[in-house]
Amino acid sequence: MKKLVFLWSILLLSLVSLKSRAAEIWVATNGNDANTGTKNSPKLTLAAALRHARELRRLNDPSIAGGIHIILTGGEYVLDESIFIRPEDSGTSSSPTIIENASDEKAVLTGGVNTTNWKKSVVHISGLPKQSQGNIWEANIPEVGGGNLLFRQLWVNGTKATRARESNTDESMNRILSIDKQKQEIWIPLPKSGLPKSPGQMEMVIHQMWAIANLRVKSIEIDGNKAGLTFYQPESKIEFEHPWPAPVIDKTHKMNGNSAFYLNNSIAFLDKPGEWYEDLKSGKVYYWPRKGEDLNHSKVVVPSLEKLVQVCGTIDRPVSYVFFKRINFEYSTWLRPSQKGHVPLQAGMYLLDAYKLKIKGTPEKSGLENQAWVGRPPAAVELTYVNHTGFEGCTFTHLASSGLDYIRGDHDDKIKGNLFSDIGGTGIQIGTYSDEGLEAHLPYNPKDTRDVCTNEHIENNLITDVTNEDWGSLGISAGYVKKIIIENNEISDVSYSGISLGWGWTKAANAMSDNIIRANKIHHYARHMYDVAGIYTLSAQPNTVIDSNYVDSIYKVSYAHDPEHWFYLYCDEGSSYITVKNNWCPSEKFLKNANGPDDVWENNGPQVSNSIKESAGLQIPYQYLLKGIKVNPDNQPLNH
Repeated sequence: MKKLVFLWSILLLSLVSLKSRAAEIWVATNGNDANTGTKNSPKLTLAAALRHARELRRLNDPSIAGGIHIILTGGEYVLDESIFIRPEDSGTSSSPTIIENASDEKAVLTGGVNTTNWKKSVVHISGLPKQSQGNIWEANIPEVGGGNLLFRQLWVNGTKATRARESNTDESMNRILSIDKQKQEIWIPLPKSGLPKSPGQMEMVIHQMWAIANLRVKSIEIDGNKAGLTFYQPESKIEFEHPWPAPVIDKTHKMNGNSAFYLNNSIAFLDKPGEWYEDLKSGKVYYWPRKGEDLNHSKVVVPSLEKLVQVCGTIDRPVSYVFFKRINFEYSTWLRPSQKGHVPLQAGMYLLDAYKLKIKGTPEKSGLENQAWVGRPPAAVELTYVNHTGFEGCTFTHLASSGLDYIRGDHDDKIKGNLFSDIGGTGIQIGTYSDEGLEAHLPYNPKDTRDVCTNEHIENNLITDVTNEDWGSLGISAGYVKKIIIENNEISDVSYSGISLGWGWTKAANAMSDNIIRANKIHHYARHMYDVAGIYTLSAQPNTVIDSNYVDSIYKVSYAHDPEHWFYLYCDEGSSYITVKNNWCPSEKFLKNANGPDDVWENNGPQVSNSIKESAGLQIPYQYLLKGIKVNPDNQPLNH
């Protein structure tokens, strides 16, 4: 009898152990997708590991009772297509799927392509400035899918190089002379070095108050010491018809002069170390190395994939319980500006159509004087209709557009302890803004509330040097969201606002409510754009609280359209039912613009307790993220 009891106990212990143990699927850069996926026989790709996991779930294999761990050993996993995670990949609360690195190893999912076989140019390069001849290295443009790869970014040993531009610093940007809306033409001062007769692949980037515009140059007309530029469609029509934010022509001298701009993407501008140019006609990429760079022993990467990971459920069949831990997401592209231009309304949301109304008013908003429809830039990692997912300890870097985007229909997800750096657009984006068919000033309030991003948690992330191409993007950008918590994040070196919450410019009832922005540390912001704040809100969002944040150190921007139009805290049009309290900043420089009812402001400014100031930002277990981060690397002056 004792022996039977003993055997029964052993069996129970075995069953408990089996239930608590997770299945492991190993992936290695020297693996093979035909392998079994054990540590000693790893898969080669994450896609194959996910399929293996999917089959284990389909067959309800007893080995997954405690979950599935997909473990990536150290190395670069070069993606030739996006990783696609679907409802069939879902885990459960007791059996989640976790995609993680092997202990103390750096696992990188990359959409980059190495550019190799560089050599110093020994022949005269047509169109290149005289002083640059003999300094330039060249390589063949990488081929992808049987053709030359188009790209807008290039990195040398992990440092982003500069797409050849006519004004080599932001402070040296020239100002527009005049605009002819009928002819869709902009006149500019002729650069000292002149302009080529044909624009080729040239683009113009215009500083437009709180957003930029990227316009592909179609023609150049030189008249003495000035030049007239026209542009390709569709961006030309949008640029000359949309009223907000328009380029500034300061006829009354009430602002800070006309809009600044720079020209780029012409071999005529390749005149400085660290600049590059992709010549699509010759099939060559040209680069002037920085001091100390040896292209014979350098890693030169250009981006190929727009989206590295897509997690896609449906409203009735979402993706659940899938987590990423300690994975690096690196090198993504975004080509729309090269194909259709890029003219945003705000927060990087690009205009599809926009114009001023001849007679004001719509049924929903009697005073509205313009209408606009927008599209959403892509992100390197996107999630739609998911719940109980998360990213922890991951790194998002060297990305062309947004970093991480929870788009719609998501709830109960967590973004915790991640690093976001060197990103062209927004670091973290979440929630619906305006669907392409919904006019941007209409409130979003879907009948099926499952569409609304709800109960999302963004905490203890370091977001720095994002928005470094689309200057009107954000550190953290949240659209129509409900019960979101954004807390203990640190945001620095952003071109526009640190955190933006809300969309729609409306006091009308909408999907937003019960949001919290708490204990974040935001500093060194507004690197390029004004009409800005450390924390910025739009529209009615009952029971929303902005509490115990630290906001300091705004950049001084000589070319800002209005040098005084910057703020620490800014509740913009329609902001209603919001409590703003106990936020530390050096002075009470706030703006409440066209706000709705029942906003409450209490105890904000330099008098706020030091304990609040010192507690804001990354909590102690996450302060390791700050190691090696240099804030304000160019020593740009600050406002005080």
